[in-house]
Order: sequence, then C-alpha cells, then structure tokens
Amino acid sequence: VQLQASGGGLVQAGGSLRLSCAASGRTFSSYGAGWFRQAPRKEREFVSYINWSASSRHYADSVKGRFTISRDNAKNTVYLQMNSLKPEDTAVYYCAAHMGVGYNYNSPADFHSWGQGTQDTVSS
Repeated sequence: VQLQASGGGLVQAGGSLRLSCAASGRTFSSYGAGWFRQAPRKEREFVSYINWSASSRHYADSVKGRFTISRDNAKNTVYLQMNSLKPEDTAVYYCAAHMGVGYNYNSPADFHSWGQGTQDTVSS
C-alpha cells in the first residue's frame, strides 16, 4: 500500500491542524495505521495508532487528550486531528501502515509502508 500524507503547516500555539493520510490499494481497510513524528536531531517517535476497524486506538502520553486519530475506510484515509498545539509538537509527521496482528503499534520498525512526511510547525 502507498501512503500520501498532507495537511501540515504553520500554526500558532493553541491552534489546530488536521493531517490526512490517503492510501492507494483496495486492502487498506485491512491495515492498522499509525502516525509518527520526527523533530530535528531527534529519533522518530510514536504519536498515535488506529486498528483496521477503529475499535482500538492508542496515543503517546504527550498527545493524549489533544490529538484524535480516526479513519474512513470508504475513502482509504486516516486522519489525525491535532488540537491545543504546542511548540514541542513541531516535527515532520509521517503516516505508516502494517497488517496489525503480530505487530507492535508503536514501533517504527514494525511498519512496512510509509508516507513521505508533512511538516508541522507550531510557533510560540
């Protein structure tokens, strides 16, 4: 499956952004999908994950209560709604996918398909 992330941009602290991850391929509805981010000079870190049916969602502690992951399998798209943004949320955000069963939801190494990344910058 191929992924295309969009929706990044520049926003002031306290603002909101919504990221989208559009997938190609008819089987995307069978995949779990996650969002990761990477700030300059830092390792890529887990942000959020949603399983194929949206019955299971996970969040990093740093974004819990502020970010919401969702998906529309009819549109082959996963979303990340980011509210109450902070300067420390500034990073390149990547969407990723894997088959779910047997894979960790928060380990980048377990994801086999990646989007190209979208830059989000939160100014103070």
